Formats: sequence, structure tokens, C-alpha cells
Amino acid sequence: MNNVALPFESFGVSHRGCVRELNEDSYLVEPETGLWVVADGMGGHDAGEVASASIVDHLATIGIASSAPDLRARFEDRLSRANAEIRRISQSRGVTIGSTVAALLAMDGRFACLWAGDSRVYLIRNGSISQISRDHTEVQELLDKGMISAAEALAWPRRNVITHAVGVSDEIVIDFQQGEIMPGDIFVLSTDGLTAHVTDAEIEAAAVSATPQAACENLLQMVLARGGTDNVTIVLVKIGDGRNGAHPGPSRAEG
Repeated sequence: MNNVALPFESFGVSHRGCVRELNEDSYLVEPETGLWVVADGMGGHDAGEVASASIVDHLATIGIASSAPDLRARFEDRLSRANAEIRRISQSRGVTIGSTVAALLAMDGRFACLWAGDSRVYLIRNGSISQISRDHTEVQELLDKGMISAAEALAWPRRNVITHAVGVSDEIVIDFQQGEIMPGDIFVLSTDGLTAHVTDAEIEAAAVSATPQAACENLLQMVLARGGTDNVTIVLVKIGDGRNGAHPGPSRAEG
């Protein structure tokens, strides 16, 4: 495993949008620990934000891991604790609440993306954007089975119904992809409030042409200018080439 920590810079923004009264999204930017997270809460007034905040609050306690596998284990432990807390809140209120989660873990030259729900992780590499995560939605399942076309999916009446989330059952279902970090990589994490209004090509164009802060703010303004029908959260992480002054990525802790 590569122990040389590539430098990176990151930024996050979150906004309630133009329609919703509350912002039920939460996010976490923790470059010192190699963790970035977005979470999109659901469950009605004052419930979704509790669920997404629980995820972020628990993940914020990860601390400095001793290795990439240790970071992954700490992440899954904290997410399990958040799931249990959300379940307790749901039962006490007599309602079902939950939250999506999409996370990037980076350490020792490796990355892992983990997600539940329809919040997304994109990777921009060598001038091309790809969606690393795969939506946990009814419409994605129909697409995978060849029952509807991509064009039909865009207008499918239940396109926003998700099939997995944190807090809705005792067992969490999360997917993951992992790989090696390359100089110049750009990771974009977002809730569906971004992708409802902005295309993948527009995300790529914004991300490669500006600093993470400016790119996040430009994408947010794009969403708001187009009606902002949902809460929107964007986290962007740019990997340097080791020759600039960006924040160094976490490497394996001593001892």
C-alpha cells in the first residue's frame, strides 16, 4: 500500500433550496481523518434532520485511524451506532425516519466510497466523470432489470422512492467501491437535490474549473437558479499532485 499521502483540498455547502422550509441534509468534511460525508434525512417535519445529524455526529467521532482497514471499521461502527439511535428515536415517536448516506474514506493512497440510498459519489479522473455509487431506488432496480428505459426513468412517478437507508431497519445495507487514489482525482459527494437540476457534465465542468469552494458555490447557485426543489448538499475533494500547498492526506498513524 502506498504510504505517501497525496495532498488534497476540500469544501462543502448545504442549502434548504427554494421550496423546502427546513434543510434535512447534513454533511461532514474531516480532512484530518480522511472522511467526507453527505446525508439526506427523511421522515417529515423535524425528523429527517435528526436522522442525518445523528449520522454526521457519530461519524465525527472517528478520530485518527491506524490504517485504511481501521478507518473502514471505525466508519461502520459509528454508522451502526447512528442506526441504532435513529431506530430508538423512530420508536419513541411512532414514525419511521431515516437518512441516506454517501461517504468517501481516503487513507494511505486508497479510497473507499460507501453509501445507502440515492445520495451519490462521483469521481472525475483524466477528464471524465463517473458515478461510483449506484442509487438504491426503485427506479434504478427497474432500470437494472430492463423493465424501463433511461428516458422513462427520468419521469417515473416513483423515481424518488429509495430502497435502502440508515435508520429504517435493524440491519444497515450499505454498498461500497474502493480503489487507488490518483493525483488529480476529484471526488464529488451530493444529495439528490443537486442531481435533480444539474447534469453530470455540468458537475464535471464546475469541479475541474475552480477550487473546491468556488465549485461548490457555483453548483449551488446553479441549483437555486433552476428552482431548487429539494435540499441540496455538495462536498468536493480535490487530490493534488504533491507539488502544491494543499492539505496533506492522512497517512498511517505511528504506534
